[in-house]
Amino acid sequence: MKKMLWMLLAAALILGSCAKAEQEPVKAVEKAAEVSVDTVKAASEAYFAEYPGSRIIPADKVFAAIDANEDFLIVDIRRAEDYANGHLKGAVNAPWGPALADALNWLPDDIPVYVNCYTGQTAGQTVAVLNIAGIQAQSIKSGWNLGISKTEGYENYVETTENMTPDASGVKYDAAVKTAAENFFNAIPDKGSNIIASSALKEKMDAEEEMTIVSIRQPDAYSAGHIEGAINIPFGKDMQKQFAQLPKDEKVYVYCYSGQTAGQTVGVLRMLGYDAVSIKSGMGNAGTAGSGWEVEGNPVVQ
Repeated sequence: MKKMLWMLLAAALILGSCAKAEQEPVKAVEKAAEVSVDTVKAASEAYFAEYPGSRIIPADKVFAAIDANEDFLIVDIRRAEDYANGHLKGAVNAPWGPALADALNWLPDDIPVYVNCYTGQTAGQTVAVLNIAGIQAQSIKSGWNLGISKTEGYENYVETTENMTPDASGVKYDAAVKTAAENFFNAIPDKGSNIIASSALKEKMDAEEEMTIVSIRQPDAYSAGHIEGAINIPFGKDMQKQFAQLPKDEKVYVYCYSGQTAGQTVGVLRMLGYDAVSIKSGMGNAGTAGSGWEVEGNPVVQ
C-alpha cells in the first residue's frame, strides 16, 4: 500500500511540473508580443524625436553627388514603364507598393538612399518607413515631374539602362519593425496611395463625415489661413509628442505646403496605427502645378 501511495505522489509531482513547464512558454510568447509592439512604437516615435531638420534633398545636390562619384543609392519608386523611359543614372526600380517590401531585403543600411517618385509625396511616406526600419533615406525634392525634370541640365543625368538591385544581404533589422514596414508597403494595393484629392476631401466635409484634419504647416501659415476645423501640429523635431491627441477610431487627414512633409508624417502615423492619409499637394503653391486645397479654390479660415 505504501509503495502504491509513493508512486501516486511521484506521478502527481511529475504532472504538476509538466503543467508548469507548459504554462511558462505561453507567458514568454505574450511578453514577446508586447515587446514587439513597443519596439515598433519606439522606432516610429524616434523618427521625429531624432529629426535632423530635413529628409528632403534637392535634385541639383543629387546631380552633384553623381558627379563626385559619392557612395549612395537612388531608388526610383515610379511605375516600371516610367522608369524604363528614363531615370537617374544608377537608379534601381522598386515601384510603390509590395516591391518596396521586397526591397527591404536588398536596401543598404550603411550609405544614403535617395528616393524619387513623381511629385515627392509617396517618396515622403517611403522615406519615413525606411528610416524607421533603419535605412538612411531621403526623398528627392518634388520628385521626377516637379523636381528632377525641372532642374537645369537634368538630361545629363538620365539613362534608360535597367540597373540591378545591390547585394545587401548583411542588413540587420529588428524583426518586429521589419514586419511592420513590410505590412505598410504590402497594404498599398488595397489602400491606394494614402493620398486624397482636395475635391474628394471637400465632398466628405460637406457630407459631415467624422474626421480629424491636421495642418502641419508652421504656426504663422496656419494663422494666415487653414482648412476649417484643422488642428495645428507644426512639422519638425518632437512633433510626435502631440500625436496622442489624434484619434485612432477615425480618419486623419494631414496637409502641409506641397504634400512632401505630409507624406513623411503620414508614414509615421500609419506605422503608429493611425488611419492617416495626406491631402494631395497640401495647400498648394507655385511648385504644385495648380494642385492643392487653396489653389484649387477651396475655402480657408483664419
